Amino acid sequence: VQLVESGGGLVQAGGSLRLSCAASARIASMGWYRQAPGKQRELVAQITSGGSSMYADSVKGRFSISRDNANNTVYLQMNSLKPEDTAVYYCHAYGGLLSGSWGQGTQVTVSS
Repeated sequence: VQLVESGGGLVQAGGSLRLSCAASARIASMGWYRQAPGKQRELVAQITSGGSSMYADSVKGRFSISRDNANNTVYLQMNSLKPEDTAVYYCHAYGGLLSGSWGQGTQVTVSS
């Protein structure tokens, strides 16, 4: 197993969740994606090796991506959650030893 997500769950609208992605090797640039039922997988946020980040317009100001290089872990802090944020969330490695890898996903469900 190379990337393992955790932290998903059921939350009411307006609530918060923190997702974690634990890697089995040193991480480089990483991303969080999500896929809702019947929809294509979409990019949510990215973070480079140097810590620069970018976000999808739909989550700007609500989500925050961060990394802990010492523990090979990437986080996604999700605040002010909306029902439309409901999806399976995946982490993805863009480079390094885990380049191209995907995690198994973690379900996030936001109730209205």
